[in-house]
Amino acid sequence: MTFVVTEPCIKCKYTDCVEVCPVDCFYEGPNFLVINPDECIDCGLCAPECPVEAIMEEDEVAGDQQSFIQLNAELAQQWPNIAEKKPSPPDAKQWDSVTDKKHLLER
Repeated sequence: MTFVVTEPCIKCKYTDCVEVCPVDCFYEGPNFLVINPDECIDCGLCAPECPVEAIMEEDEVAGDQQSFIQLNAELAQQWPNIAEKKPSPPDAKQWDSVTDKKHLLER
């Protein structure tokens, strides 16, 4: 199983997870991160680093978040790789607890 970035990451885009990834399998979009499932080695180091708990094992993704499994695979092929932690967006804290953000995802 691979790990998947889900909806809570949208507009928060904390990159703490990127810093601990031993295989650099994260990819960065305008306001979201994804994991390339072909590169993820399922080590699990990234999940506890996410302050908004947006990263989980594929088999633990809730029903309403299932579309993020395919979305991670698709967008990882389009977006650039990110291998170092970056500052969070200035308004990240205000988006931490917001739900239903999928419509805000910028591709």
